[in-house]
Amino acid sequence: MDAALLRWLGRPAVEVAPGLLGARLAHTTAEGTVAVRLTEVEAYMGEHDPGSHAFRGLTNRNKVMFGPPGHIYVYFTYGMHHCVNIVCGHEGQATGALLRAGEVTEGLDLARSRRTSAKRDAELARGPARLAVALGLGLVDNGRAVAAGGLALTRPAVQASHQHVRNGPRVGVSGEGGTDAYPWRFWLEGDPTVSPYRAAKPRRRAGSG
Repeated sequence: MDAALLRWLGRPAVEVAPGLLGARLAHTTAEGTVAVRLTEVEAYMGEHDPGSHAFRGLTNRNKVMFGPPGHIYVYFTYGMHHCVNIVCGHEGQATGALLRAGEVTEGLDLARSRRTSAKRDAELARGPARLAVALGLGLVDNGRAVAAGGLALTRPAVQASHQHVRNGPRVGVSGEGGTDAYPWRFWLEGDPTVSPYRAAKPRRRAGSG
């Protein structure tokens, strides 16, 4: 992996996440390549974050989060969806950024074939589960480096302006982790691919990176 990218990811997710806006994540398989420009992400801070899978420590499910930065943590939720996080920080820290939405910039036909229910292209990767489907990522990719196995992460050439980056509470996180005390959802204002905000339903478990 590129040393500069690894150093950049080796920081707390709350610092990395805003900088991921506008970044390009591509996944190449036998079917072809799909790439997205990231437009919405959420930061999670491990054992210091009641919204994180790692809040109660290391488990077999979340162990990738405790590993080195620059890998993806993929989890399966509600018996039907995969979600993708980029591991940040340093080994043992369990901090990461959930990829919530993006604009498909390459491989539109392939993304459309994977997301046949999308009514328009802006919906192809609008939401974390849809983004995973459009990119063709699943549990088999859990732990894969962002510069290996067909994955490629490229930071934006021009950082998104503070005037266009917004932040607020995370989507669908129950309890304190979903409140204004954790305004760790970041998005590009006005971008049509950004998913709508929804508060957690009663008794819903916190379920992100």
